[in-house]
Amino acid sequence: MHKTLTKKIAFALSLSLASVGVAQAATLKMSHVRPQGTIIDQELKAFSAKVDQATGGEIKLKIYAASALGDYTSVQERISVGAVDMAVQPAATAASRKMQISSFPYLAENWEQARKVYGPEGAIYTAMKGLYAEQDITMLAAYPVYFGGISLNRDAVSPGDVNAKKGIKVRVPGIKSFQLTGDALGYISSPIPFSEAFTAVQTGVVDGVIGSGAEGYYASFRDVTKTYLPVNTHFEVWYMIINSETFSDLDADEREALQKEAQAFEVQRWTRAESDQAAYEQKLADNGATIVRLNEAQLAEAAKKVRSDVWPQILEDVGAAWGQGILDQVAN
Repeated sequence: MHKTLTKKIAFALSLSLASVGVAQAATLKMSHVRPQGTIIDQELKAFSAKVDQATGGEIKLKIYAASALGDYTSVQERISVGAVDMAVQPAATAASRKMQISSFPYLAENWEQARKVYGPEGAIYTAMKGLYAEQDITMLAAYPVYFGGISLNRDAVSPGDVNAKKGIKVRVPGIKSFQLTGDALGYISSPIPFSEAFTAVQTGVVDGVIGSGAEGYYASFRDVTKTYLPVNTHFEVWYMIINSETFSDLDADEREALQKEAQAFEVQRWTRAESDQAAYEQKLADNGATIVRLNEAQLAEAAKKVRSDVWPQILEDVGAAWGQGILDQVAN
């Protein structure tokens, strides 16, 4: 009788503890790639506060800056399996080459086109949402950052002549589209992990970087940027993503609140991204960098050459029929 009573008490206690666990607020780990205090860090902290308020404290976000949980490729993999809950970061192509469609060079030429393509209901937005879903990841929002450029730790060589061989070795991400774009623009592309890129420039292994824009170069490369060329290599957009199971496990009202705040976060970002780009170009200049701008004809020639030389090769890499279908949507 005593043993039976003990078992009943233990069972009751386990149920009680389980109910307490359910009632506790969910604390979700969220990663991003920039240092503390940068724009994305500030905006995610504000987003976290709004989610906390909107859910009555039931969802709390713990922000991990500066890739503290791993680089964006490993973080995407960890989100896929639920080891990390959320992130705002570039798409990693290791899991799916099709994700290169997000960083297709010269896909958009100006901010109006970018919003049409990368904003809600846009061709890239829709495609990326589907590709993330295949990895058990839910895309909550897109985060426009900037048009890309070239950072050099030296003077530029024939910056306006797209056909000139620059003789300058530059670091590019390990993504085929960036490697081919660097080559097409006359540079010598050298794939180097982001974690090693600054040291590579500092020690002269490479003389510059392709793959980021003014904000990224100011955040991570300003001390080795002597020349900046805003040549619009690509449109940089990051994505707010969450593990799909984690998202589905939230209560319906919590999911709705999180999605609503993510959409508001996205809308707000589109209102300030262009001005932020200009501000960071000025910050690079204030830090001593020479800004070398191409005129409209030179930019158009660069875009034409990259589209001609690079697009067919990337299409083969992502699947020609699938990729061309996306590009056709963009053109319409």
